Parts: sequence; C-alpha cells; structure tokens
Amino acid sequence: MRATHRFLGAAAAAVLAATTISTPATAAALREVMFVGNNWEGTADVITSSGDFAKIGRINVVPDKNQRLTEIYLNPIKLIYFLGIRNGPGEGHDQLVDDLYSTPDGTALVASRPSFADVVSIDLTTGKLKWRFPVSGYRADHMAVSPDGTKLAVSASTSNTVHVLDIATGRQLGSFATGDKPHENVFTNGGRYIWNMSIGNVETDLDSPLLDWTKGDRHITVVDTTTFQTVKTIDMRSRLDAFGRGDLSNAVRPGVFTPDFAKLYFQVSFFNGVVEYDVATDKITRVKTLPKNPATSDDRTTYVNDSRHHGLSMSPDGSKLCVAGTMDDYTTIVDRATLQEGTLVPAAKPYWATVSGDGRACVISESAADQVTAIDFATGQKVTSVAVGDHPQRVRLAHVPAGWTGPTG
Repeated sequence: MRATHRFLGAAAAAVLAATTISTPATAAALREVMFVGNNWEGTADVITSSGDFAKIGRINVVPDKNQRLTEIYLNPIKLIYFLGIRNGPGEGHDQLVDDLYSTPDGTALVASRPSFADVVSIDLTTGKLKWRFPVSGYRADHMAVSPDGTKLAVSASTSNTVHVLDIATGRQLGSFATGDKPHENVFTNGGRYIWNMSIGNVETDLDSPLLDWTKGDRHITVVDTTTFQTVKTIDMRSRLDAFGRGDLSNAVRPGVFTPDFAKLYFQVSFFNGVVEYDVATDKITRVKTLPKNPATSDDRTTYVNDSRHHGLSMSPDGSKLCVAGTMDDYTTIVDRATLQEGTLVPAAKPYWATVSGDGRACVISESAADQVTAIDFATGQKVTSVAVGDHPQRVRLAHVPAGWTGPTG
C-alpha cells in the first residue's frame, strides 16, 4: 500500500509548471503572459502575468465558426447536443472556449471548445488554425498540459473519455475511460500519471440529496501515461462517509496539491467550502465550510452546473488557498494551517482561480462582470481588476513571442 501511495502522493502543480516551461533556445524570445478564455464570446484575451495585468492583445478562438456551424446544422444528432449545451451548461449561450494553453515554443494557443466538441491549435502570428482534433462524443471540457509542455489531456464529457494529444501536431497519443462526465485533469510525477476527476450529470435539475444516485459514477481515475492503463480509482463517497460528511457530494471539482504533494484540497458540487484529503493515508482529514452569502438561494437547481464554489489555487509556498465562491459572489484567501478564511472580496460569479506569474497574487475570473481580478495572497485584499471579454472562465499562465500584440493575419 505504501508503494502505491508513493506515486499518488507525488502529484505536481502541473498546470502551473506546464505553462512556464521553455527551452534555453527559446526563453529569450518569449514573454510570460496569461490567457483568459472568454467562453461565450469565443475569444482569448492576453494580459501580463503580474504587476498591473494589462491587456496585450486578443485572439479569435473560433476563426472557423461558420464552417463548424454548417457541419452541426447538417447533422441532427450534433445539433441536438449543440442546442443542449447552449440551453444547459451554456446558460443560453454557446460555449466556445473552455480551457486554453500555449505551446512550449509560444507560437500557438491550444483551446478546447465545448460547443464544437474539439480541440484546436491557433497560430499566434496568423490567427489561423494549425490543427483540429474532434473529441469523441459531443462536448470538450477541461484540459491539462504535461510538465514538459508536449502532451495535452482533454476531457470528452459525453463519451466518458480523456484523449491525450501531441500538443504540436494534435495527434492522439492515447486515451482512457473515466467516470461519468470527466472534468479536471492533472499531470503528476513529472508527467508519468494523470489524475482525472469525473463530476457526473451536472446538467440535470435532479439536485436533491435524495436523488444523488441519478448523478452517475463519480470518481478520480489515476492513469499511467506510458500505457494509458488505470492504476487506481478513488471514490470520495466512502472517504466522506467515513469522515462523517455523507451529506457532501463526491463530485470532485477543482483541486490543488500542497508543494510536498502530501495533501489534496478540492471543492465538491453544491458545497460552499473546501475538503482536505491526505494522500498517504487515503483519508479525508478536514472539511472547511466557508461563509454563505445571505443573497445566495438555497435552491440547489440555481447553482451553475452544480458548482456552488468553483475555482481553487494555492500560493507557491503552500501556506494560503484562494477560493472562488462562485454562487456566493466572493473570493477569499484561506490560511491552510488553520483553514481560517480572510476578507471576503466581492466578486461577480468567480469561476476560476490561478496564480500570477510572480506568485504574489491569486487571479480569478469574474464571469458575471467580464473581468479578471488579482487578490494579494499576503494581505487577502484586491489588487486590481482588468476588463476582458464575455464570460471569462479559465485563466492560464502562457507564453507568447516577445513583442507580440496580436495576430497579424
């Protein structure tokens, strides 16, 4: 058992590492930035990665929109799913960019597009497609990049599959089966393993605890990236029950590991708080309930895709957590040792949390205000907000060529 937990505990903050790697030959020619995916608009704003977070340029993530729509409207099955996404998780809008990264050489943006059920690579100089990979099924979701920046994992929501692609060519290197509705992906152990979190059927209104069984099979799948075989599955249901929190959902949302990889902190559906999981003992060790906004409805069907809180990051030294209280309209910095929250910083439906390039701030996307906001880890206070496009969600560290201000094609 100890040998098994050794590799499970060696989980890395791969999302951050994967987007900051560059070779000595290219480092001098690249600039670190942040990509902000504007989901309903189909664009990506590029901002500086720290300091004033000023906007540098914008990328059209759907240059082939007319072609994709033609294909969809000519295929009745694709059209059913396309309209289902619009009227379900899209809240009346098409979901045109979910997750996004840069290639290691900084020449392209790679994005998953839920409504178009694909992953595309877009040339940062010309703005044109370099490659396109249609995922299995009818919706693409969260992605992750390996620590060396060469491999891309993408969740295919409706087929319960994760595809692993060569980021340069879009060629599939392998795939694996997951629980129902795969969501977050994390590369660990220098890229040897992938952790995938499946969240179940969040698109339904069967949100009563008595109907939890309708949400499907939700668990963490740990896969060896050399064989794409499942090494371990972790269903948080039994762990939560053992801790005395059978009332909490086992649908694991965003999660972050401590720098020593000993603990995993994660959010679950319908819950305004954070769960702490000890990797070595395979047990839930603490649960923190965060404040409820008095204006937040108790009607669980009003929570966007079941996500009461959706967005979690950790300061580089592991001492602070940054929690996006999505439906409670705030973000707060939580002391990891005590799990005591700090100031509740007002935020309009914050949907993601990441770490600035210099590590000093938590950067959140305020999806209802069309802006990203930086909050200082040390003080817990807001630093600045920057206007972006319609309904920003994922924010990722990335690289672009030095002097880049946008595609010229």
